[in-house]
Amino acid sequence: MVSLPRIACAAALVAAAIAAPAISRAQSYPTQPIRMIVPFTAGSPNDVVARLLAQQLTARLGQNVVIDNRPGAGTTAGTKAAASAEPNGYTLLFNSSSMVVAPAMYRNPGYDPLKAFVPVANAVFGHWATVIEKSIPANTVPEFIAYARKNPGKLAFGFGQGTAPQLVGEWLKVREKVDITSIPYKGGAQAIIDMIGGRIHFHISTTATVIPHVKAGSVKAISVWSPQRYRDLPNVPTMIESGYPNLALGFWAGLWAPAGTPDAIVTALNKAVNASLDSPEMRASLGKLGLEPVIQTPQQFGKFIVSEVPRWAEIVKISGVRGD
Repeated sequence: MVSLPRIACAAALVAAAIAAPAISRAQSYPTQPIRMIVPFTAGSPNDVVARLLAQQLTARLGQNVVIDNRPGAGTTAGTKAAASAEPNGYTLLFNSSSMVVAPAMYRNPGYDPLKAFVPVANAVFGHWATVIEKSIPANTVPEFIAYARKNPGKLAFGFGQGTAPQLVGEWLKVREKVDITSIPYKGGAQAIIDMIGGRIHFHISTTATVIPHVKAGSVKAISVWSPQRYRDLPNVPTMIESGYPNLALGFWAGLWAPAGTPDAIVTALNKAVNASLDSPEMRASLGKLGLEPVIQTPQQFGKFIVSEVPRWAEIVKISGVRGD
């Protein structure tokens, strides 16, 4: 009869033999180009940050990090493509709060944000601003709501499909009981173009997207969603000042890998991302976009995502928005 210690020893040797190739691959990572899927349109805030990060990672990792834009289906198309990729560190996902927003909106998004991916690194935090078409006679949210009530069905709300600004905008419409037509876009940048052209009248987006147009006089900012007034829009009140107590939300984005990606690869990527975010060049570039770098471990980022899931599920419930 074979003794239990010998069986345990043999099992350990087998396990070690199986794990050895994975450890070896992780130690030599990366040996080929890395694809970073971005489920947003080119030129969107997420895309711009992803490209800045990809440039930094290319230099630090010694392999090209290539952006693969996969917009559509409320960001679920690109996210599902990343979830189904081989967990070897050569396909990554750069996403925003849409990572947890879309599963709350869609009955079958095709992925579970907490099970299909492993968090790699948080990246940036930014601010939202509410903008309206420049000819509307309003300078604050209460004034805009009053105008919308006097003109039911005549105004349009434009948003990137499946994004957090869609939800908070719809939440605001429900709360204030205003009749504003909803028009989805593949990305917020396209909505801004239509606002400048007078085809939509109400939009919520990152300050990085709207500030150039606000300063040019092409659109009008009526609120920011940060706890305090935003430095580049000092005369624009916060949503809290506008009569919505404790309402402070913002833009965030980060990097994920498919579930099953070796811990050593995740750790290597996290270190490279954090070093990139902390570089003077990256800080300067993000500052020009009105964004702040967020440096966290994978575990810290994971806890943050877990806390965001119920928060956005509640906002979806109140707004009544469904993606399917």
